[in-house]
Amino acid sequence: MFNITVTPRFGDIDGLKHVNNTVLAIWFEKARNPIFRMFTPDLDLSYEKWKLIMVRTEFDFLGQMYYGSDVEIKSYITRIGNTSFTIGHEAWQNGELKAKGKAVIVHYNFLEEKSLPIPESIKKQLEEHLVPE
Repeated sequence: MFNITVTPRFGDIDGLKHVNNTVLAIWFEKARNPIFRMFTPDLDLSYEKWKLIMVRTEFDFLGQMYYGSDVEIKSYITRIGNTSFTIGHEAWQNGELKAKGKAVIVHYNFLEEKSLPIPESIKKQLEEHLVPE
């Protein structure tokens, strides 16, 4: 499991003083970086080096998050397939689960525009963080 802590910024807050629902996508994306590094260690975004494409994402909002308290983002792998895998995410504030979500990521060759099998060495790294649904 991977953990990061984010501090809500003033600009992350909506008119009702809640963390805006659009912010969660940004926080979850940031939390995926350690997983992205398994495929592209330097996070080089060139077509020749970047090997992942997101094909699905979803969020469930379970409670309100507010400005003034840090949010812990937990990320883990929930499924590993031949060419794709699923990342689970949780957002915790003040010890309470406030949101959860997942993202389906495909190992992808942008130059050839096709999916690729995930190398066994990377599958083993992903399996270290596997928390089946």
